[in-house]
Amino acid sequence: MPESRVAPASTAAPVLGTPKGLPIFVRDSAEREDIISRHPDAALVAEWLPLRANLTVIENIALVPQFRLGLSFDDAAAMGLRLLALAGRTECAALRDPDISREDRFVTKLVRGVLMTKPIILVDRPALQLPDIPYPEFLESVLAPLAGEYRNCSILDYAWNAPLYDRPDSDTSG
Repeated sequence: MPESRVAPASTAAPVLGTPKGLPIFVRDSAEREDIISRHPDAALVAEWLPLRANLTVIENIALVPQFRLGLSFDDAAAMGLRLLALAGRTECAALRDPDISREDRFVTKLVRGVLMTKPIILVDRPALQLPDIPYPEFLESVLAPLAGEYRNCSILDYAWNAPLYDRPDSDTSG
């Protein structure tokens, strides 16, 4: 499996704390599940929503515009590659799910969410998806360059992780 790494620093305007990357801090799983249930129109980026293991990253991404917009694979893949490029992750496009890092898996799910063109993207428990890196910094580094491609993004995280967003370079690997 590739070594984990934080995405390159973005020159885009910061998004964490804005509607393009708004943390919502919850007390417990029941509150988190309630928020998710009240947003059935959201594109969910969650650990429990897997990629198709037999498909490459770009094939997983291309499924969304192929299904939702009736595009050819080539057109859908071009859309996905453009978004992967914005996120600084094109090197994973030809890899299958078992061969990618957690960060690449997260970005793949995020790009799929962007392509769903839902009113909001909900990132569910980023610490669960990105346990070995300073994830607020990583979220900023991938959301900021993609910010022009989606309407709103909320990040569902537990209240005890709130201080990590004040110090985005904090170590979350425990």
